This record gives sequence, C-alpha cells and structure tokens, in this order.
Amino acid sequence: MPTYSYACTACDHAFDAVQSIHDAALTECPECTSPVRKRFGSVGVTFKGSGFYRTDSRSDAKTASSAS
Repeated sequence: MPTYSYACTACDHAFDAVQSIHDAALTECPECTSPVRKRFGSVGVTFKGSGFYRTDSRSDAKTASSAS
C-alpha cells in the first residue's frame, strides 16, 4: 500500500499515512483537526542496469565507427 504525506494548513504538522489507493484522502490534522493538504515529493523510481537511455544502446556502435 502506498504511503501519502500530508501537512496541516494551520499548525504545519507533517505526517505520513499508509492508505489504499481506494481510500478517501485525509481531511483533518490529527493534532489540531484543521484541514490538511497532500504533499507531493519526488517519485521513488530507480532504473538500474543498461538500456534505459538512448545512448546506452549506441555506445558500442559509436566507438566502433569512430575507430575506423
């Protein structure tokens, strides 16, 4: 299940909540019951290995043609 980050609009209390994608978004701060907003961060995707970039598949061909 994904973890969502929230921040209170009144007291700036920041917290994370583990929720299903089918659950409704939280609306109240657990500290002061004021409205909260979702915080968006960077995506946690990591690509490992070769072949993810356009230049990865061409590096061997490029060096072979420049050596000729």
